[in-house]
Amino acid sequence: MSATPLLAVLLDLDGTLLDSIPDLAHAANAMRVELGMVPLREDVIATFVGKGVDNLVRRTLAGSLEAEAPEDARYAEGRASFHRHYHLVNGDKARVYDGVIEGLKAMRAQGLKLAVVTNKPTEFTLPLLQRTGLAGFFDTVVCGDTCAAKKPDPDQVLHACATLGVTPVEAITIGDSINDALAARRAGTVVLAVPYGYNEGMDVRSLDVDGIVDTLLDAAHWISARNATLAAAE
Repeated sequence: MSATPLLAVLLDLDGTLLDSIPDLAHAANAMRVELGMVPLREDVIATFVGKGVDNLVRRTLAGSLEAEAPEDARYAEGRASFHRHYHLVNGDKARVYDGVIEGLKAMRAQGLKLAVVTNKPTEFTLPLLQRTGLAGFFDTVVCGDTCAAKKPDPDQVLHACATLGVTPVEAITIGDSINDALAARRAGTVVLAVPYGYNEGMDVRSLDVDGIVDTLLDAAHWISARNATLAAAE
């Protein structure tokens, strides 16, 4: 563990702050029906989430986490359909996870800077944060189209750190998936995982992280204890 106090928290959106699967699944299945395909179960679509909307569209069209639909006319039609349907329902049934509001308040009380770092495009992210009442907590929001590359690449994490005025070792990334963990490790931040998200159907205990916390309130306590231990050791 680095002997550097944590000054900023970078939080994933889908599967960490919000359960957005009902809205995503609705749009994904509306796309499939529009293209003459049968709907998929919501829990199946949940495993497709994590690498951005375009990958969600490909996986939903293919009906598989592994198989990817080619970027042909059908993909373009599906992508346009998904965007249209998702705009209509984005935030309608999305639910803030238990402990999120309390956790964000506790982090703010510690003087920590907060950022959202998500693979979701800006056009969906900002309205979703507003509709769920979370927007006011964050100093900056880094979306899937903010940087050249999305998570699991480190670009978004590094951009968030630079925007907040902290170095990566002064930041902690909190997410629910391998994409979050890899991006954090590659950028050089501390990383925690929550167990209630999506992670493409995999167990979060398989991730290379510094800890697993049940809620964001627990994450706030983890950060506070870590910083207190470092301060006492000085």
